[in-house]
Amino acid sequence: MEEEPIGDLKEHFSDLTDPRGPNVTHQLFDIIVIAILGTICGADGWTEIEQFGNQKLTWLSQYLFLPEGIPSHDTFGRVFSRIDPEEFQASFMEWVQAVHEITQGQVISVDGKQMRGSHERSKGKQALYMVSAWAEQNHLVLGQRQVDEKSNEITAIPELLRLLDIKGCIVTVDAIGTQTKIAKQIIAADGDYLLAVKHNQDRLYTDLEMLFSYDQQQGFQDVPYDYAKEVTKGHGRIDIRECWVTSHPDYLASVRQSQKWSNLQSLIMIVRRRILDGEETVKTRFYISSLEANANQILKATRQHWGIENGLHWVLDIAFNEDRSRVRKDHAPANLAVLRHMAVNLLKQETSAKGGIKAKRLQAGWNEDYLIKVLSGA
Repeated sequence: MEEEPIGDLKEHFSDLTDPRGPNVTHQLFDIIVIAILGTICGADGWTEIEQFGNQKLTWLSQYLFLPEGIPSHDTFGRVFSRIDPEEFQASFMEWVQAVHEITQGQVISVDGKQMRGSHERSKGKQALYMVSAWAEQNHLVLGQRQVDEKSNEITAIPELLRLLDIKGCIVTVDAIGTQTKIAKQIIAADGDYLLAVKHNQDRLYTDLEMLFSYDQQQGFQDVPYDYAKEVTKGHGRIDIRECWVTSHPDYLASVRQSQKWSNLQSLIMIVRRRILDGEETVKTRFYISSLEANANQILKATRQHWGIENGLHWVLDIAFNEDRSRVRKDHAPANLAVLRHMAVNLLKQETSAKGGIKAKRLQAGWNEDYLIKVLSGA
């Protein structure tokens, strides 16, 4: 049995706790590797993973033990429903940190996504909600954390950040994560924060709205703002984004309880105008940040935050059919989400093939040499 090309997987996933006990037919590592490879190659559930394994039995036998052949789809479902999801996620994060070099200074977006098909109404089980961290420049999922049914993202985000190396990076979080404790945690980890402000922080939102509205009415003349503008065109629309940011001490002091926000340096307003078919819509957003006033940097970072929607969430729905998945039993939805995240990371790092992620999945399933290339990150 050869170890390559699964050596990296073996290093980080071979020591997972087997929830089945000592007397088993199929080795846990074999089950995990087949599931990872099947997910890369287009399988979206346990039945398809079993079918992938049977079609690739001869090839897989070069790298795995498989004393009794390929496990059944029931075995895959049962095992992944019982694997400890926190342990599985920890192994994933160790694997990411070991095989991918994260670019310093980049934007790390933190955002949640609901897996709509994972609910069980008959049992009163809500759909799984997963918070993920996305490195925009590297196009990598850095980690994920399941949101407890009785909680929300506010508790999951700090748990996820605690496991990440965010030193020198800009962490962007949507409004639900705009919390003083989260800002303090990011600064303590030697990162910077860029936090959206909405009505969940009512006083802060009101202060920013009043501050910027007054200066906006005056045309921002002779006031201490840095300014940047960006215009993009495509698909029959024009998007104009303007950013005003200030680090002036008088402005920071005008925000009530500003001292509670660790290392608060900048107050930000971004106005986005979209012109489509002759009609114009305008949206105004407010942010706070530990970055100094640099409108170009901040405008770029706010745009990069939405990379998690296009680069991860959209891909999971379109290329992996995540929202249509009916995997629901126990820990299986959370563990299947990790399998998808592994597949996204590996497929995005492979850049020689043309086409999107869905096309790459098909090609990996058809061509074993290309699958090895995906696994090697070449």
